[in-house]
Amino acid sequence: MIRVEFFHDVLCAWCYALSPRVRRLVEEHPDVVVEHRCFALAPTPDAIVAIFGSKEAGKAEILEHWRAANRNDDQHRIRADLMATRPFDYPWSMPGLKACKAAEVQGGHPAHGDMFDRVQRAHLTECRNIADFDVLRECAKDVGLDVSRWERDYHSPEVQELVERDLARARIYGITGVPTLVAEGRHTLVGAQPYHRLVRWLEEVRARA
Repeated sequence: MIRVEFFHDVLCAWCYALSPRVRRLVEEHPDVVVEHRCFALAPTPDAIVAIFGSKEAGKAEILEHWRAANRNDDQHRIRADLMATRPFDYPWSMPGLKACKAAEVQGGHPAHGDMFDRVQRAHLTECRNIADFDVLRECAKDVGLDVSRWERDYHSPEVQELVERDLARARIYGITGVPTLVAEGRHTLVGAQPYHRLVRWLEEVRARA
């Protein structure tokens, strides 16, 4: 088996473009097992201001990244113009990451992946506020989780610790951006690569195993 760690953030439009390709890779290559890992682009509520200077400037620049990522996305699902009309502040990473990790506690990495994709759809296609706990709870229901259990896990210190472990693992690998794939703990592929590049990378990993 080839173990692939998929480092991603719920905020990341490029991760949204890559995720369906990773799913296809697993479907077409049964020896690949994906482990989902958290990475926080905006780890605190004030991170957007710290990075960009203001909430408004941050949202405007991030939406330009959305537009670029939408050109990369195979189905062009990313709706920057709709998000530009939303009155809420651009969200931060941790609520969505904890939501995904709470899903993982309940259903392993497959549940993490399902929750990640659903939260990203809420963020990048539906343009809802994924810092809102009610939105995240609805996503948990949509992917078939036991919502009461998910809610308890979400608020637990154990889930917070699991997220922190993923962030620490990213630092150990030297990861500075997402999406990033790491195969067998040493073979790295960065960015929303086209599917044929993922297949070629997998072949290279197999050859080096």
